[in-house]
Amino acid sequence: MSDHGNRDRPDESLPTGPQSGTFGGGGLFGNAAMVAYARWVIRWRWAIIVATVLVVAAVASGGRFLSFSNDYRVFFSEQNPQLQAYEALQDVYVKDDSLLFVLKPAEGEMFTPEMLGAIIDLTEASWQVPYATRVDSLSNFQHSFADGDDLTVRDLVPGDRPLTPELIADIRAVALAEPLLVNRVISPNATTTAISVTLTFPQQSAEELPRVIAFARELVARTSATHPGLRVALTGVAPLSNAFAEASVADIKNLVPLMYGVLILGLIGFLRSITGTVATVMVIGMSAATAMGLAGWFGIALTPPSVSAPTIILTIAVADSIHILVTMFKEMRAGASRNDALIEAMRINMHPVFLTSLTTVIGFLSLNFSDAPPFRDLGNITAMGVVAAWIVSVVFLPAVMAVLPVRVKAGGARRRDPMGWLAELVIARRKPLLWAMTGTVVVLAAMVPRIELNDQFVNYFDSRIPFRADTDFAMANLSGVYQLNFSLGAGDSGAINDPDFLARVDAFGTWLREQPGVVHVLTLTDVMRRLNRNMHGDDGAWYRLPEARDLAAQYLLLFEMSLPYGLDLNNQINVDKSALRVVATLENITTRDGRALKDRAEDWIAGNLPTDPDAQATGGYVMFSYISERNIKGMLIGTMVALLLISLSLTAALRNLKLGLISLVPNLIPAVVSFGIWSIFVGEVGVASSVVAATSLGIIVDDTVHFLSKYLRARRERGLAPADAVRYAFSTVGAALFVTSVVLVAGFSVLTFSLFELNESLGLLTAIAIAAALVLDFLLLPPLLMTLDKKKDEETDHVDQTDVATASAQ
Repeated sequence: MSDHGNRDRPDESLPTGPQSGTFGGGGLFGNAAMVAYARWVIRWRWAIIVATVLVVAAVASGGRFLSFSNDYRVFFSEQNPQLQAYEALQDVYVKDDSLLFVLKPAEGEMFTPEMLGAIIDLTEASWQVPYATRVDSLSNFQHSFADGDDLTVRDLVPGDRPLTPELIADIRAVALAEPLLVNRVISPNATTTAISVTLTFPQQSAEELPRVIAFARELVARTSATHPGLRVALTGVAPLSNAFAEASVADIKNLVPLMYGVLILGLIGFLRSITGTVATVMVIGMSAATAMGLAGWFGIALTPPSVSAPTIILTIAVADSIHILVTMFKEMRAGASRNDALIEAMRINMHPVFLTSLTTVIGFLSLNFSDAPPFRDLGNITAMGVVAAWIVSVVFLPAVMAVLPVRVKAGGARRRDPMGWLAELVIARRKPLLWAMTGTVVVLAAMVPRIELNDQFVNYFDSRIPFRADTDFAMANLSGVYQLNFSLGAGDSGAINDPDFLARVDAFGTWLREQPGVVHVLTLTDVMRRLNRNMHGDDGAWYRLPEARDLAAQYLLLFEMSLPYGLDLNNQINVDKSALRVVATLENITTRDGRALKDRAEDWIAGNLPTDPDAQATGGYVMFSYISERNIKGMLIGTMVALLLISLSLTAALRNLKLGLISLVPNLIPAVVSFGIWSIFVGEVGVASSVVAATSLGIIVDDTVHFLSKYLRARRERGLAPADAVRYAFSTVGAALFVTSVVLVAGFSVLTFSLFELNESLGLLTAIAIAAALVLDFLLLPPLLMTLDKKKDEETDHVDQTDVATASAQ
């Protein structure tokens, strides 16, 4: 290792005049201040190392307070109108938290003694599920029929009678003719059935849902063991909520170790220094630990989006360290001592590292404009991690590098410089590159409108998550899980029995059944038709709605009095019988089609139901259908605010309005390019797309800042012409930009292994944007600079070749 310092290279001694500083000028980040600061860090290195470790340990201890949210409603703010509408509906009728056991034998139908016995056993056992308040199945369906002049109501599959072939045939005939059962409880081909368990959580402990899921899975295992060949799937709202927590835990266990592995291998390959790799791993580990500790102290509950924060922080934190270490190692190879090289690395990189951290923080803080709280948490946790990464990188990293043994071979044969070759290519082909890159961007931008927004919550999860596999099975064999709920007001108390109202509700149900994508409609009018037939001796000619209000009221009262405890009609009728609930179950249709159906249904209601023309569709599916749309609106504001703040920061740092405006081009275009590429190869995006522009904006600006900082150093401190300043920028920072971009792309690509689709899309889209940003910073920004940033005194465009060589060396 060489001990020669900067004094051996007088032509590259530290600038001292008014032109000193990263972008020129003195001040907080001026050369003198940075040199003094770096020397102070080196002098007090041991004290700084110990203090940093103690502070990080204290802050990271907050991680013990971290928890995982297991409620899908966490994706919606309290002000979300779709959430408010859904909660209002649940306040009127029963809560919709539920379990759904879906059963299908390997062969044959459900109408066999063994399968019906399995249904009876699982139905009875389901009443023991913690917090269960209702169980609905084929076996306990309340079948009504005429018994002389009396109305008899009993379980469709009696548990106290032998299941003879004749009885089973009767049960089968009733079940497959009952509109309340077919495509909801029993499949039309009689091969699949469902048992629904309604839950009412006290909401006093976070352990309530895991307790329910554990009990339900035990029932599944027990039933499967008792009846070999019977597939039992578990889906519903409760498993959906639990899946969010499961995806979060799985990502923490899988992605963070994978991220460390990718970074360590990449750092060893790029830095070619074990010491530098160890120091960088320490920096990124401390940064992530600090952020997660702060999240714990602030009481943030982790969700699948926010749980990806450590992976993102690990990725971003690498960039600061790489820029400092690459410069340090380059100086040492040129003959500088370790301390002098470290001082020079801090002098050159302190300002751009601060500015890139600032812009990244701005980008992630803009997620607070999101309508989805998990993305706000992701933005805030990541912003805290970026700040921690900057502090640790400029305080702890130089201190530890001044202590650890560093071996860098000085001098040696000069290898071919790929960045020098690239610089010459860009300079020589500036005009063709400018036109080619512009044309490519325009073509990709034209592809963006082809993208379709689709937020089917089932598709949020990888098939390795049990909820996804079981729900896919349920949709393929029985019915859909997406629902539109309508609460239709009849007017005054008891008005649901009005014949005109019932006729209009029945017409609405008929209209819904005719709509594409609708597989089942649950409506009280089917019950009223059956009761009217029952009260007329089961004469099929009377299978129609009662024609008098008092008659309908009597039928309904008689039926309700015959129902056992827990199987009443409170899930369909409100307390004073002034409104009823209609539920449309849908196929696996896109949220765009679901929104269109919702709009058509509400138009039908407005034109045909005078008692409640403003009734709206609601439900979990509706909430997720609008989550992207609402987030995009919020994030448009957030992105514009971030863009304004980042633009002001860049312009102030560059002290050049023209270059500040030029810098926006390679910063704004990557998001457009990434969506254009996505539209070609994927075509659909979910809620993750609404935050990509803001988050990527804060990250991709880093390359531009570092390139422009070196470009301006050449222009202001060395008086180089634009073309030679481009050569200088490529020579001094091109390799570091390539390395950090590759690391960032690799880091965000790790998110594609997430079990949560939103993280997968976020990671892949951001990785594409970062890769596009690197290409644009190398192939579009330099031609723009050379075209638009021309000195008035053209004589400075011709620089002595000796000065050019010196600039390239630095």
